[in-house]
Amino acid sequence: MMGETIVQQTAKNIFWSNILRLFAAFCLAVSLTAAPASAQDKGEAYWASIDQDEARSRTGPSRDYKIIWVYVRKNLPVKVLRRYGVWRQIEDPDGSQGWMHSRLLSRTRTAMIIGDDVQEMREKPDAASPLAWRAQPGVVGKLGACSDGWCRLDVNGRIGYVRTEALFGVGEPNAEEEPAASP
Repeated sequence: MMGETIVQQTAKNIFWSNILRLFAAFCLAVSLTAAPASAQDKGEAYWASIDQDEARSRTGPSRDYKIIWVYVRKNLPVKVLRRYGVWRQIEDPDGSQGWMHSRLLSRTRTAMIIGDDVQEMREKPDAASPLAWRAQPGVVGKLGACSDGWCRLDVNGRIGYVRTEALFGVGEPNAEEEPAASP
């Protein structure tokens, strides 16, 4: 670089500095657009419940994404699958998935009666225990302790024990669903 002037050296330095800035900006843009796919690596899945009378679920983790569901059922249990900043990817009792802002969710554990049949709520966690209440599919209550296949459920002050297989919102949220037995 013997014959170069200071102006030529400065121009080269500015050129390479701009190239590095463009490369850094490109890398940042790529990492931000790929973030939802990598968001699954941020933390373990957990149970939560919808904490508002109305909550919107979106196709991605931002208000810029399209709304796919509007939930109008406070306390509905949901499974949080992934986290991305203040956004949570949730799965509802029907298996629908979407992204919801964390301020719309609560760590309060709730459960929902699932299946096609009315479920019996027993006074104690035992099938021989006296019947306390009956609950239709879709009924939501605050979840209490679970053990030996039974969970305590409080439905607006009506308390009883329900079999765990009749509830959405219990068990380990990371556990894979076991396939149904073949007939």
